[in-house]
Amino acid sequence: MAPLSRWSAALCTLASSIGFVQADPSAGDYYVHDLPGAPKGDLVKMHAGHIEITPEHNGNLFFWHFQNKHIANKQRTIIWLNGGPGCSSEDGAMMEIGPYRLKDADTLQYNNGSWHEFANLLFVDNPVGTGFSYVDTNSYVHELDEMASQFITFLEKWYKLFPEYEHDDIYIAGESYAGQHIPYIARAILDRNKKPETTSPWNLKGVMIGNGWIAPNEQYEAYITFAYEKGIVQKGSELANKLEAQLRVCRNELALTNSNKVGNRACEQILSDMLRLTQKKGKNGENQCVNMYDVRLTDSYPSCGMNWPPDLQYVTPYLRKSEVVTALHINPSKNTGWTECNGAVGNAFSAQKSEPAVNLLPGLLKEIQVLLFSGSEDLICNHMGTEAFIGNLEWNGGKGFEVSPGNTAPRRPWAFEGDAAGFWQEARNLTYVLFNNSSHMVPFDYPRRTRDMLDRFTGVDISSIGGPPAKSELDGEKLPDTTVGGVSNHTETDQAAKDEELKAAKWAAYQKSGEVVLAIVAIGAAIWGFIIWRARRRTTGYSGIPLMGNQSNGSGSGLEGFRNRRTNRDIEAGDFDENQLDDLHVTSPRDMDRNHYSIGGDSDDDDDDSVAEKGESTTAKGGKGSGK
Repeated sequence: MAPLSRWSAALCTLASSIGFVQADPSAGDYYVHDLPGAPKGDLVKMHAGHIEITPEHNGNLFFWHFQNKHIANKQRTIIWLNGGPGCSSEDGAMMEIGPYRLKDADTLQYNNGSWHEFANLLFVDNPVGTGFSYVDTNSYVHELDEMASQFITFLEKWYKLFPEYEHDDIYIAGESYAGQHIPYIARAILDRNKKPETTSPWNLKGVMIGNGWIAPNEQYEAYITFAYEKGIVQKGSELANKLEAQLRVCRNELALTNSNKVGNRACEQILSDMLRLTQKKGKNGENQCVNMYDVRLTDSYPSCGMNWPPDLQYVTPYLRKSEVVTALHINPSKNTGWTECNGAVGNAFSAQKSEPAVNLLPGLLKEIQVLLFSGSEDLICNHMGTEAFIGNLEWNGGKGFEVSPGNTAPRRPWAFEGDAAGFWQEARNLTYVLFNNSSHMVPFDYPRRTRDMLDRFTGVDISSIGGPPAKSELDGEKLPDTTVGGVSNHTETDQAAKDEELKAAKWAAYQKSGEVVLAIVAIGAAIWGFIIWRARRRTTGYSGIPLMGNQSNGSGSGLEGFRNRRTNRDIEAGDFDENQLDDLHVTSPRDMDRNHYSIGGDSDDDDDDSVAEKGESTTAKGGKGSGK
């Protein structure tokens, strides 16, 4: 009996151990059935959760995938990454290009300009330890090639779960320090495709980098150049001399390190000194400094933009809600709440052995399309630095934007819905787009314009779908049609609806006032008779409108007056007057009040579920050296 007992015990042990073995998750396990606070109606189809990439270190990357709304001429997937290093891509999902924006900490509304119109969106908290991703605290990523290798592991596992997307055209997009991540990941994908053992190559078509930290040498130099241009620092002043002295220290250190490092503290000190030495006293006695993500705004020192963007006051509590955590399938192993930027990840990511991503661009441009875009009001990764390194870059048989010896590709003025949106410049697989009046986080300011840029870069063709297109022109020449009429992010449709509401309100007011006038005339005719008849002959054409003119039409002053003038208007419908900025006084963003950042937001009485373009809002995460 003893041997039988031993066998029985062994079988029981085996059976119990099998009971604790968990099956690999399937795609269905990641399906998001309900997103708290989402508008009533059809929920965007989405999946979210963790994928383990380094089991030996408990390393898991979090993803959030949104299915496209329409299929145009082909299937596309946009992989989006935010910067830092160590800042969550939920910034991009909730404040920039995703289907929803937060109206408050509990309520989502449709993003009028989401990039999921014709593309699937895949947001990844990268590298491990960022946002909802997690890893053992002694196993953070240190170098760019290590990060790219882990990302390839993530994609291989993700495509096994979702094979229906593996043959999509792939574009990798992001901003700020993602300007280092994206070229390294793109290079790793192209190298993987060339390996003999690769049975299913991925269709990487291009990359898109907004206000990216790509080429440290030129971008460090541009801190002072941009400050002179914007009047933050006066050339020849004592402050300018101090900053120029620090720039010389920076140049010396770059020379000693062969100018081949991703970051340099002596060079980053230029920006730190600029923000510190240009601070001023605010009305409330607080020290105010320039917002390094949008120089039109100020912030309390030493934040200098770290309190920005204002939507962050809603994003953090929303993503920490237990019901949201459950809906997004956050693993219990992720035992800390979501944070926008993880300083420990950023500090560990020293990249001391990594060369700057700018060195990878010439090779990438031989194989794929590259688009760089910049908001004109960003300081930390400003457009002057981007334009400088493009001018110095050699690729595909030429230098900079030259199209032939002595001839440079023109900067083609871009108009969107009648407004001067910026310019495009293109040569030899590289496209550069400058956005007027925009911050470090361009999609936060102009979701529809960036969607238009995306559609053109990815070659969207809506001829099979139909509908009135957006009005987008280069050099006055109409561009190919994009955007489907009737959808929530169609500018002309939105504006038409607003115009109809305004016309209806005006007509109702006119009718009412007309009735009043007729009553007065009738009573007057009965009492005064002949006198009124003679008075009316002297004022032929009078229709009673002056009676309405006595109503108050004061616009107030400051922000309140600006708001009154902005009611029912759309910044991309061509009716924005930059002179109205003179009436706006922006105070410290410490209170995280949306009013401190937005000039031209929706009316408080607007019940539309769709969030409109936020004219002059500010946003940007991931500036090198800022921790965002």
